[in-house]
Amino acid sequence: MAFFKRKRFPASGRGKSPVPDGLWMKCDNCRETVYRSEVEQNHQVCPNCGYHYRLGARQRVAQITDPESFQETHTNIRTLDPLRFEVGEETYAQRIERARRESGLQDALLTGFAAIEGIRVAIGVMDASFIMASMGCALGEKLCRFADDAIRERIPLIVFTASGGARMQEGILALMQMAKTADAVRRLNEAGIPFITIFTDPTTGGVQASFASLGDVILAEPGAYIGFAGQRLITGALNIELPPGFQRAEYQFENGFIDQVVKRADLRPFLARLLRCLAPALQADTAPVS
Repeated sequence: MAFFKRKRFPASGRGKSPVPDGLWMKCDNCRETVYRSEVEQNHQVCPNCGYHYRLGARQRVAQITDPESFQETHTNIRTLDPLRFEVGEETYAQRIERARRESGLQDALLTGFAAIEGIRVAIGVMDASFIMASMGCALGEKLCRFADDAIRERIPLIVFTASGGARMQEGILALMQMAKTADAVRRLNEAGIPFITIFTDPTTGGVQASFASLGDVILAEPGAYIGFAGQRLITGALNIELPPGFQRAEYQFENGFIDQVVKRADLRPFLARLLRCLAPALQADTAPVS
């Protein structure tokens, strides 16, 4: 009977697989398995389908600006709790503290002076990891002061936008930031300071409907979700079927809402060429501002 018994053959390699954990990842878009290191080396873009993963604010700054040129500003502006808002067992103040710990930022907008291929700029980056980069009083105030910095220093202002809309925990105070930031853009225009916005995924709500759409030049990353209201809300309110790709960067470009869709790997040289056209008299200067 031993002839019919199944023999157990030892597995090759002995023990645990030599493949380290985290070596591979499955793309959220094409569902193909790719090397994680290859995605990271490709600026957090899938090498198979070109899907652009979201970047943190400091990752974005490191990718776009010249090495060691970034100098952060307005670190003292912090979100308060004017309405003493509470949801369940967590207060708004506690939610803010948790967002600070998780993101490493004081608020959803990181601002500072830097250089792009030797051209000095003021650059702001919104980070979706901070309460979906929603716009509250602190973000609005920070953007307005930063616009004044750009006017004073006579340098272009660049803002990477990403937002889920206004910060509901601050109610009407958050909604008023739309008018406040739009007025800051007006001051930039009157002073002749170039203002460039780059839509990243997602840019929606009050941010999209205010300063983000008022740039002299409006760019977007491929596939970025851009719009004021969500697709389900629009479909339900108007009882219509939306076209394929609606509210994506490519659709917005085809319909004239943005000027150009630029791949992440091409964005730094693209911005440098654009800056030379908008402000040809600027000289390389990365000295700190007193």
